[in-house]
Amino acid sequence: MPAQTVDVSALIDQRRVTWFNWGLVILSFFVILFDGYDIGAVSFAGPYLIREWHFPPQEMGWVISASLWGILVGSPILGFVGDRWGRKVAIILSSIIYGIFTLAIVWASDIDQLRMLRFGAGIGIGGLLPNIIALNAEFAPKRLRATLVIIMFCGITFGGAVPGIVSASLVPHYGWRLLFWIGGVLPLVMAALVAALMPESLKFLVVAGKPRARIVRILRALEPTTPLPADAQFVVRDEKQYRGFSPKYLFSDGLAGITITLWICFITNLMAFYFIQSWLPIVLPAAHIPVTDAAWAATLFQIGGTIGGLALARPIDTKGLAPVLWLFVVSIPVVALIGFLGLLNEALLFVMVTLAGFCSLGLQFGLNAASALIYPTAFRSNGSGWAFAIGRFGSATGPLVGALLIANHVPLQWLYAIAAVPYVIGAISAVGLTRFYYRRFQGGLGTAHDDYVRAVGARG
Repeated sequence: MPAQTVDVSALIDQRRVTWFNWGLVILSFFVILFDGYDIGAVSFAGPYLIREWHFPPQEMGWVISASLWGILVGSPILGFVGDRWGRKVAIILSSIIYGIFTLAIVWASDIDQLRMLRFGAGIGIGGLLPNIIALNAEFAPKRLRATLVIIMFCGITFGGAVPGIVSASLVPHYGWRLLFWIGGVLPLVMAALVAALMPESLKFLVVAGKPRARIVRILRALEPTTPLPADAQFVVRDEKQYRGFSPKYLFSDGLAGITITLWICFITNLMAFYFIQSWLPIVLPAAHIPVTDAAWAATLFQIGGTIGGLALARPIDTKGLAPVLWLFVVSIPVVALIGFLGLLNEALLFVMVTLAGFCSLGLQFGLNAASALIYPTAFRSNGSGWAFAIGRFGSATGPLVGALLIANHVPLQWLYAIAAVPYVIGAISAVGLTRFYYRRFQGGLGTAHDDYVRAVGARG
């Protein structure tokens, strides 16, 4: 009698969302919250570091970019770790790396040490993002995949808002090192919680041929009522199988156009996002806006991004990538007007910064979800990791462009008009991404998202 086959992909897609899913989303939310905190903390420490260590403000551009170059290195390397040894292993390793390097900043004494430590922290930060996105995508039913990934990813924007609160309320009393005590210790705590509580990706275990006992244990936790015969064979039927990983897979089977345009969208959005986020706490005080108000403005940028990401979640699940294109277009005037309207009064500044966060971070949420929808389990972490890595050419360049403009005394209003230029390029690329996406998946070339995208296309 032939062994019964259990298609774990179909099982995940057909089941309702339960506390298993929500538990994973909540734990991931807090894991990635400290990632977002760590990315933003150095900008809020900037004004205090400049005053204490006596260096020109534009030098902060190199400090901020150091972590972004680290992300460029860490995303593909730890993405490979996730596809080779498991998403959970890579998440734990990433959290330990950036926690240790961030904690070490407490004892830094000059800007050169700070740059090196930020680069090391960036390696861990870069590895966490693609793996935690892949893990959540692989446990989410197809119909809610983008929604659950985006809800989880809200942790990074909440985390990005926390340094502003700490900077405005605690740093004046306890000093800038408090930012890095928090950013270093808590990721190490989260690494321990991940080791104890987070499940490994079920699809990864099946595709990678891991021991049957591990697969059964997670299946029992995921769906306790599912009958599992002793001789059951586990498969992921709706995805083409790949042997190992090669970067050429990102350009095979109809993925070339999607990968290239996705990378351009990542580059342009991250360039503008880090341009805005990194310099807000520094350039606003230079324009005679109080330091505490500048900190709150940067916090509102993150809050607006959270709202934008949540607003984009269901449209991506129902309409594919078209909402990403719409938001690129809207971002152009919103970002360009920050400086012009922001100088009129602080209320307008807060409104424009919140709207800019809605657009810029909302876009990044959508692009992150897209990377999880496009690539199959066999190289999903690698696919997302390479998108994050290539995108870091934009994110590392953004703060440096800001530093150059500030060194040349470009007025505040023109700084943000220039920051809107990448969105023009991104909007053009998003047109291509949307077209390639529908053409590739409607062509039936065999990834996990085929049936979903055909259904969306049929609805117009």
